Amino acid sequence: MTRVSVLYSEKSYADDSVEQRVYGPDVRVMFPPAPTASLADLSDADCAAAEGLMILRFKVNAADLKRFPRLRAICRMGVGYDNLDRAAAADRQIVILNVPDYGTTEVADHAMALALSLRRGLLLHHEAQRTSPPAVWRYVDDPLVRRSAVQTFGIVGMGRIATAVALRAKAFGFRVVFHDPYLPNGVELGLGIERAATLEALLEQTDTLSVHAPLTRDTRGLLGLRQLSLLPKGAVVVNTARGPIIDIDALATLLKSGHLAGVGLDVVPVEPPVEPVPELLRAYRAREGWTLGRLIITPHSAFYTPQAWDDIRSKSAETMRAALLGPRPQNVIPPESD
Repeated sequence: MTRVSVLYSEKSYADDSVEQRVYGPDVRVMFPPAPTASLADLSDADCAAAEGLMILRFKVNAADLKRFPRLRAICRMGVGYDNLDRAAAADRQIVILNVPDYGTTEVADHAMALALSLRRGLLLHHEAQRTSPPAVWRYVDDPLVRRSAVQTFGIVGMGRIATAVALRAKAFGFRVVFHDPYLPNGVELGLGIERAATLEALLEQTDTLSVHAPLTRDTRGLLGLRQLSLLPKGAVVVNTARGPIIDIDALATLLKSGHLAGVGLDVVPVEPPVEPVPELLRAYRAREGWTLGRLIITPHSAFYTPQAWDDIRSKSAETMRAALLGPRPQNVIPPESD
């Protein structure tokens, strides 16, 4: 059998031992010899030989694909695939794959950690007790701090990660409600939670909101000022999905006005942030008073544990091998959103 060639666009691991174990002798694994900043750093010879392309951070557009005449599959080494031009790939009959089953528990834990650290006032107390002089040795009485059992935990999207979040939120005593127009009836019955027919109906009853939708044409800008203003006063918003789903300037407006009591973000619209950064991020870095204890920003790290990082490596190789060598492709992403 003629070996197929798989090109990794980034040199993220010290060796190819895991890849060689997963692929076996039928796949030639190609890593760039030095760190790469973009697809342009890959050699023409490697691009010409590649039948499979592994992508972690880089964007792939129609112009990039011209360098890959033999390409049959692109695997996004992660869950999201908004950095890949699906239409251009479909025109070339290149299948796009992702790895939906890594980091599920990590992201779910991170979303809950953001929500609970805000709702339990951990950061409020943290900030108060490290002032000079420190605050009085007592609790902080603030709308941010509320018992879980009196809150509705709203979830946008109900995929794998959101399901894990829903189960965790239930365990903490929240009433859990979700909105996802793409799921069949009865999902809520299997999970023992509730379902809102519309996004607006979800927001109007949600005290703590967690976002878990993919970034698509339909979800980009899904939560703007009008939608977020439907949340009850004193609500908390957490986003561990994709930054462009939420209008970050709207978050700043509502947090600064006090309509929102807290915000936790693992994602922002442009990553890594570039100047001029959004007002919310600028105020956070400047430690302005309206952000202290009420705003948490982490650098798209919700997925990470050493175990999840290893899973990305092995599961993406398994996915690519199935696409190129069979028995059938798995984790295939459709060319256009529904």
